[in-house]
Amino acid sequence: MVEWRNWPGYVPYETALAAMEERVARIAAGEADEAIWLLEHPPLYTAGTSARPADLTAPDRFPVYSAGRGGQYTYHGPGQRVAYVMLDLNRRGRDVRKFVHGLESWIIAALARFNVVGEVRPDRVGVWVTRPDKPPMADGSPREDKIAAIGIKLRRWISFHGIAINVEPDLSHFDGIVPCGIREHGVTSLVDLGLPVTLEDVDLALRDTFEDVFTPLRSEDSQPAT
Repeated sequence: MVEWRNWPGYVPYETALAAMEERVARIAAGEADEAIWLLEHPPLYTAGTSARPADLTAPDRFPVYSAGRGGQYTYHGPGQRVAYVMLDLNRRGRDVRKFVHGLESWIIAALARFNVVGEVRPDRVGVWVTRPDKPPMADGSPREDKIAAIGIKLRRWISFHGIAINVEPDLSHFDGIVPCGIREHGVTSLVDLGLPVTLEDVDLALRDTFEDVFTPLRSEDSQPAT
């Protein structure tokens, strides 16, 4: 059973990180169910384990946190739906690549509820949308913008951190970093694409599509963490 929780208000990053650490430990010990937490943070930047200092272009703009997850610099803030995903891969298959693909597929399925075509690229993390309304790249290829980010960490095969979907954030806040180290493409949001979508709409889409990707666990799926 997966516990879903909506956190009210703007949740301080330290609060969410400490709560995730505690929950992951309890899941690993068999004392708590898997969980998905939906929340917003105040404006901040997080640095993943591959973050390059040169990609933090405005270090004094917002607080910067070392996240401990994979990836590079990411922005979180109001109008962005963060979903922290704490699933037990001991019971779902110890396959990191498959898990990341599942997160990508989940985001794409949720975006499809709003008739948005999300896509992944082998050389870029996250989920992207093609922007035919913008000038093409120098090589003539269509411009693409990132609409969702993915960053995870595993401890004893329990996942934490997760995904972030841009619903209606202030896109200028991304200017203080090179998002995920990618300079040649931009970022977008559902509202930037002209869609009157709310955080609550996205929450519903995430919940409705979750089990299309992540099959509910059965008691016989249990496997002890090592």
